[in-house]
Amino acid sequence: MPKRILQGVVTSDKNEQTITVLVERRFKHPVLQKTIRKSKKYRAHDALNQFKEGDTVRIEECAPISKSKHWTVVTDATA
Repeated sequence: MPKRILQGVVTSDKNEQTITVLVERRFKHPVLQKTIRKSKKYRAHDALNQFKEGDTVRIEECAPISKSKHWTVVTDATA
């Protein structure tokens, strides 16, 4: 099964080797046919502490690193 890759914006980089990424998804409501925006925060492993708040990044699923970290940063999304 392929690993999921998501794109989002870094909202926090305060923890050591961890960033919080806000991922937004858009979909049409099944009945109202209105476009809805939903967002979710993921905690991702950033081994080099290279990403700062406001950066756009791609994250990839991985084996659990800690209680809340199941994602790693793949690359900067602008590159």
